[in-house]
Amino acid sequence: MTVNDGDRGRNESPDSRADRNWNELMQELRVMQTGTQILTGFLLAVAFQPRFADLDDVQRTLYVALVVGAATATVLALAPVGLHRLLFHQHRKPELVRVANRLVKADLVVIGAVTVGVTALILDVTLNRTAAVVAAIIGVIVVLVLWVALPIGLKRDRPDQTISG
Repeated sequence: MTVNDGDRGRNESPDSRADRNWNELMQELRVMQTGTQILTGFLLAVAFQPRFADLDDVQRTLYVALVVGAATATVLALAPVGLHRLLFHQHRKPELVRVANRLVKADLVVIGAVTVGVTALILDVTLNRTAAVVAAIIGVIVVLVLWVALPIGLKRDRPDQTISG
């Protein structure tokens, strides 16, 4: 049994579609994990810098929140791999793809927040709090535009296509 995938010309079985979607998710996770690892490494190194003791309470609280966020992003990025290891012999690939897709979306939210937060922390330490707040606001807007508004706009441009998830 094959399923025609609209105008994209894909005639694939549900298993083939699940395999393709899984492979695409794994490629996305590889990119996300690299960025997450770099951010996490940066954050972990900060605590061992001489100026760390000079952080004020707001900066230290933001730092701790960012470390927790980076750890959360790492766990979210690894969760689909763990699920696959535990379930891959059970022929549940479509369900794995569905759950992994949700985990990747949650991870994007966390990575976006950590990225904006790291930028704000750096600007707060190197410039001032006002610059940090302005950068955080701009960062949130940029993330929302690129990761939410743009995909919604593209989806509207092609109503015959669906975004899986």
